[in-house]
Amino acid sequence: MAEELNASMGQNFIHDLIDEDLAQGGQYEGMTVHTRFPPEPNGYLHIGHCKALTIDFGTAEKYGGLCNLRMDDTNPAKEDTEYVDAIQDDIHWLGFDWGDRFYYASDYFEKMYEYAEELIQKGLAYVCQLSPEEFKANRGSIGVPATSPYRDRPVEESLDLFRRMRAGEFAEGSMTLRAKIDLASGNFNMRDPVLYRINFAHHHRQGDKWCIYPMYDFAHPIEDALEGITHSLCSLEFQDHRPLYDWVVSNISIPYHKPRQIEFSRLGIDHTVMSKRKLRALVEEGRVSGWDDPRMPTLCGMRRRGYTPRSIRDFCERVGVTKSDNTIEYALLEHCLREDLNESARRVMAVLRPVKLAIVNYPEGQSETFEVENNPNRPEDGTRAVTFSKHLYVEAEDFLPEPVPKYKRLYPGGPECRLKGAYLIRCMGYETDEDGNVTEILAEYDPDSRGGNPADGRKVKGATIHWVDAATALDAEVRLYDNLFSDPDPDAAGKDFLACLNPNSLEVLTGAKVEAGLAAAQPSDRFQFLRQGYFCADSRDSKPGKLVFNRSVSLKDSFKAQR
Repeated sequence: MAEELNASMGQNFIHDLIDEDLAQGGQYEGMTVHTRFPPEPNGYLHIGHCKALTIDFGTAEKYGGLCNLRMDDTNPAKEDTEYVDAIQDDIHWLGFDWGDRFYYASDYFEKMYEYAEELIQKGLAYVCQLSPEEFKANRGSIGVPATSPYRDRPVEESLDLFRRMRAGEFAEGSMTLRAKIDLASGNFNMRDPVLYRINFAHHHRQGDKWCIYPMYDFAHPIEDALEGITHSLCSLEFQDHRPLYDWVVSNISIPYHKPRQIEFSRLGIDHTVMSKRKLRALVEEGRVSGWDDPRMPTLCGMRRRGYTPRSIRDFCERVGVTKSDNTIEYALLEHCLREDLNESARRVMAVLRPVKLAIVNYPEGQSETFEVENNPNRPEDGTRAVTFSKHLYVEAEDFLPEPVPKYKRLYPGGPECRLKGAYLIRCMGYETDEDGNVTEILAEYDPDSRGGNPADGRKVKGATIHWVDAATALDAEVRLYDNLFSDPDPDAAGKDFLACLNPNSLEVLTGAKVEAGLAAAQPSDRFQFLRQGYFCADSRDSKPGKLVFNRSVSLKDSFKAQR
């Protein structure tokens, strides 16, 4: 699948730059393109990460190159092996693979420390004792240089203090190691940035071996260079950090070429938040059922909802690669899923809000079987047997005691309607309970219309409605999902994103009836419930005897309609 989808990968500015690098006289002439995807294992991957990993792995595939998977575990506070395992699982599910090129940033901690000492010895780094508050106060402003009274500290003294920082002699926040670059730089990232800070947090792999940790801007270029990365593809917020990236690899004695950093815009989607901090808050405050809640933009959540790898990769390809930040309509993501499932999903009948229907002139105790196509787009998928008898279930909305204008479904004295794949019926009346609620619809069928086609060829004016046989139907719970946020921009500055939550993002229907053939439905099986949408069995809660289906996406394509 990865190769098939990659074949359609369009040219973009990243590929144009890589072509220049590979051309005769280019800096990587004759070399293998080598990228990397470096997530921090402090949460689950979401759709925003998917754009980045698709670019990283997809670019390597396009050029017959390599892509590493590297866990950026330089910040131990919220990192965990649970996230490491989940990230690998999600990437494999999308159809990408890193072979034996799986690394941790923490694999290089000792080497990074050596390079830090090298910078001190070269007079390019020093230990600074400004507190966080003092550091901020001395940062300067546009046209006003930053200051540090420790900038000219002797090399031997900084080296001694740095080694004692590693030994755990100083408290958190009391010291940092800073690069000595340019306190007056217009790029504040170059104003003697911090390279190391003291942090006594327990590391998920290194345990308590380290109490100083490298900053990302120092660690990242070293990791790329050590792994032989040619093109370090990252999101646009790192554009202003690129001079520091280049400064690091240019000023340490790393025995490899200098990688080229190229930035692209991040993915923004309306009605969604992408911040791990905010997603974590949703989970920890119980606003959702977990990281894999089908309303979450996490890949595990989307997977549970019924999204396919193909639809997500198609979405990322359509979004494209740009240098400008923009917000994509969630409807496009749904459109991509709908297109994929329209081609691949098996058609079945499910009645979500059932009401009984009795065919009064059908023999009591008789049953017959109809062969119904599984997918009109895939004749090779064949047909399935569906049972039919006197007592059925149909949707409550397919009946009205009193018709409204242009209503062409069931009502007393109304037009003939088709039962999908079965017979023509006409509503003759209905029964109610003592409160006036409809309990059963009464109808007659035309025995000469098997398959839904009248023997005399008369025109059928009523609608085609779906149904299930009451004698064989299975009970099911159906969960209908909508956007988690009612506000299209819940992530905007100044907004309380929790106040933007959609109170109607989940509707649970506990009395649905589905075809008997769905008894063994698996989460990997996707279905089109006729006239309802696309569904899959819930990976956590559904099991034989207690079926639970999630609506992946409705049949209506709002994105297509807007276009």
